[in-house]
Amino acid sequence: MHQSVQNLINIENKIKLNLANLQNKDLPKIIAVSKTFSIEHILPLINYGHKNFGENKVQEAIEKWIDLKVKNVDLKLHMIGRLQTNKVKSALTVFDYIHSVDSLKLAKKISDEQNKINKKVKIFIQVNIGNEDQKSGIKKDEIKNLVLYCQELNLDLVGLMCIPPMNVDSNSYFKDMYSINDSFGFSELSMGMSSDFQQAVENSATYLRIGSSIFGKRF
Repeated sequence: MHQSVQNLINIENKIKLNLANLQNKDLPKIIAVSKTFSIEHILPLINYGHKNFGENKVQEAIEKWIDLKVKNVDLKLHMIGRLQTNKVKSALTVFDYIHSVDSLKLAKKISDEQNKINKKVKIFIQVNIGNEDQKSGIKKDEIKNLVLYCQELNLDLVGLMCIPPMNVDSNSYFKDMYSINDSFGFSELSMGMSSDFQQAVENSATYLRIGSSIFGKRF
């Protein structure tokens, strides 16, 4: 068995054990963050049957995934990095989910380009939950306005996404995100990475974005 597959199984088992302790049976989906890794690293997971993968650069995603998705129609590709408006048209050719919508301008561009090709992707609004100047995402007091605008545009808005500050306990941020997400009645919540996915699980994340714990150290 390939090491990445074994790593994924180990993570799934840890999550299941945690959920059993929480008396919760809702298993979150794991997005295997494959950015910078080659197709040779990715294929073992696809052959194992894993469906959700994440990339953060549009051009890299197109080069790696267009053919793979033709051959594997059940694959779902998630845009987890910052998306510039001039890359939206290209992004829609390959991505099924966009986790990083953080402005009215980006929402409008996605809507316009989707209408041209009659395709709808699922959308997450990225929240700057730690209010960090260097990080993408909208502030908490701006969420409602963007939610309403996305709904006005008839985007398929499914939930919120966050990346807590590094080197701090993520739990309080995840609790806050869950509360905000729940207040809007969203069905999905994208949070948790290699270092804090168990805390995200404990706060009802439905999508975890895990890279290095599956693929190993990035090159």
